[in-house]
Amino acid sequence: MSRPVVPDRPLPGHAVCLDLRAAAYDPGDRQAPEDAVHRALTAPQPAGERRFLVVDDADRLVGHQLLHERLSSYGPAHVVCLAVGAPGERTLRRTLTLRPPAAGVLWLLDGFQEPGADALRPLVEVLAAPEVFDAVLRALGRVAGGVAVPSVRVLEHDLSDEARARAWRQAVEALTGPDVPAAGSVGKVPGELALLLDESVPRSLSAHDWLPAGGRAGGRLRACEDALEDALDGHARVRGPAGLLTRASRDADLPGTVERLALELRGFRGAVADAFTVAGATRPSAEERGLLGDRGIRLPEMPREITRTGIVPALRDHTHELIAGRLPLRSVAARLAALAARTAPAGSAARLAELDAVCGPERLDRLGAQQPFLAGGSPSGAALVTGVLALLAGLWPGAGWFLGPATGLLAAVLALLMLRRRPNRSPDGRLDGGARTGWGARLFGGLVGGFAGAGAGQVLGLPLWVTATALVLAVAAVVLLALRDWNRAVDDWWDRVDPEDAGRALKEVHTLVVTTAVHDWLFADVRHHCSDGAGAVARLLRGLAATAEAYGGPGAPGAYPHGGADPYASADPFGTGAASGHGTDAVGDGTAADTGWDWDGWSDRADDDVWSDREEPGRAAPPPPSPGAAPTAAAPVFAPAPPAPAPEWLDRRYGDGGPDLVDTLLSDLVEGVTAILDTCWAGIERDPGNAGRLPLEAPMTALLDETRTRLERDAAASPPPGRERGDRPDAARLIGVAPDGVVRLLAADDEPGLTVPLCGPEHLRLLSHEPGAVRRVRFVPETMRRGTAGDDIWRGAVEDVVWTGGGRHAGVLRLVPLRSDVVHTVRAEEGGAP
Repeated sequence: MSRPVVPDRPLPGHAVCLDLRAAAYDPGDRQAPEDAVHRALTAPQPAGERRFLVVDDADRLVGHQLLHERLSSYGPAHVVCLAVGAPGERTLRRTLTLRPPAAGVLWLLDGFQEPGADALRPLVEVLAAPEVFDAVLRALGRVAGGVAVPSVRVLEHDLSDEARARAWRQAVEALTGPDVPAAGSVGKVPGELALLLDESVPRSLSAHDWLPAGGRAGGRLRACEDALEDALDGHARVRGPAGLLTRASRDADLPGTVERLALELRGFRGAVADAFTVAGATRPSAEERGLLGDRGIRLPEMPREITRTGIVPALRDHTHELIAGRLPLRSVAARLAALAARTAPAGSAARLAELDAVCGPERLDRLGAQQPFLAGGSPSGAALVTGVLALLAGLWPGAGWFLGPATGLLAAVLALLMLRRRPNRSPDGRLDGGARTGWGARLFGGLVGGFAGAGAGQVLGLPLWVTATALVLAVAAVVLLALRDWNRAVDDWWDRVDPEDAGRALKEVHTLVVTTAVHDWLFADVRHHCSDGAGAVARLLRGLAATAEAYGGPGAPGAYPHGGADPYASADPFGTGAASGHGTDAVGDGTAADTGWDWDGWSDRADDDVWSDREEPGRAAPPPPSPGAAPTAAAPVFAPAPPAPAPEWLDRRYGDGGPDLVDTLLSDLVEGVTAILDTCWAGIERDPGNAGRLPLEAPMTALLDETRTRLERDAAASPPPGRERGDRPDAARLIGVAPDGVVRLLAADDEPGLTVPLCGPEHLRLLSHEPGAVRRVRFVPETMRRGTAGDDIWRGAVEDVVWTGGGRHAGVLRLVPLRSDVVHTVRAEEGGAP
């Protein structure tokens, strides 16, 4: 039985092909023709455009009358029948079913019986294109009897098997990408999602009072703030001369105020920790929200900046943006998984660790610890400074014996005042951190220096103005140094106690409360929705990437577009050598090509100048199919049958892929993945927890099948179904073969020698010789027209050229009618069933 010559399934919009020849199915299976018609009828077709391309044996057309009629059982249908005849046939019998305008017959009289039946495949592919199908049917309607013998010249621009496999592999690899760790970067996200990541507070909630003063936590907060304010006020009163020389320091009671601040801060922290524990679930219940209110935390209404209904649309836009930016699916999945992890609320109980870091026991203990009061520096230094000043005061002759020691005594008295009025001792003596002011060292140094100065004054006999000035300076220095030491010591003690740090801790705890209230309580449902939705999309994308990576396709890379071996992949695929039959001494039926048979200008000799632009002779045939389209996929390996010679009327050009091929394939896959995801967003919105388990293998496989089919058909030059061509690259930039040969073919005059008649020399007398009876159909894919050096090269050929939506074939069909006595129409036939 011959290899199938019709596709297993029609391309979208193409004619449905069926093979009713005896060689197409098992002779013992009498139901096979009926099954073929049934499959053709159930194949989807556009409404009102039912087209059928039937391949049948010429001597069985009458016997298959009922089968042909059944093609119209679902409504009006158009039928083009390829009637395959034998070299010995001289007449054609057909029924009324195959008459114009709804049907027509192309009689193939030579080269299509075994073993040349494989030549039908490219002819079927050409005629199945809806534009060519309609043009041929119209031409048959203008031919006498609706039956013609075609004469054909077809150019095929295609990718080599290696280029096709390489482009597919690169596109799939760019689509899926390598495995990426889930703990990746979130990257830039829309504002609706960014609000859930940075733990910021919406602007509309910036003025909200989260801890009212009347509540438990709010009362503690206000008490802390009051204690801190009292401590700051007391510190300001203690510093300076008034703190040292008056009772202001005793009235301030800084140790008690700091102790109260520590107790209130500890109480505020405890109230916050209690609230975190009470509503510790990831989704606080209504009861837990009530308990929060009892503990003084007031939750507002949901802010207008974010809503649950806006999360999934934001996720959709973010996902579309990442995919449209050509980020691989696994990388997008990693970012979404990171987003899911970042937005998943852990519950307020998990914030207790942050609370300990902000206001832990160590911080509270440091605030409550008693710190010593240290003034005047080291004892030796204090004694030395006081001694020098007392020496200066004692230089007054005579009176120096009193003034020098008195200055030292003044320094000691001031040091005693520092000791008694130190800020770390409460008035009642209950709190006392101890002190060291160096009053004894000052007294000792002052007495020694004073007497030494008095003795020196007696010896030197300095003028009165000098000694008086020295006395004033010494007394002033003693007082000023005492005030300096007092302020330094007060500030040093304040810094070591650091009540202001309690204020910072208070603000940090309050900020933590607000953050927890917003993101763990108020936004809990929104965060869950975002986390579940992002996780669901991440799982879907990983599944799509796995499906694409494991995809083996309808055939191995480089397999024929319709799932079989390419019968024309000969050792000389460009038609320049003996394998093609063109330009050699062989024709399909073994008749010598140089016999020069012709009629009415028809000739079997092609114009070599027209085809001189073929690829270089001797180029090796494309390598056998590689075992998979993706690097890790275990795709089935297709073992092609031995190549058959290409028909003489078919000239092939192989390209290695143009600069836009991989990018165009990737764009189609990316848009297809986006369309697949678009069907899932409603489910993600409704139930994100289960949406990640949606089965997407079937639509993803369908997308890969459709894209791979277009890659096989015309190197993806035609856009996916339902999408406008737009600025899609032309066939030359996708295949890598210039369309100059197609241009010259169509620009040539209607010379019969350019085409090859599909009949033998013995059939010439069967053809009509009526002038002007031959009809011509010229066809070119629109993708070959675009991108060339302007439309001027097509000028003059545009009027009767059929521009097809896609495909890899361009060429000319000449339909030659038959003599009136050759075609017989049978009105009824007994036993006409198959």
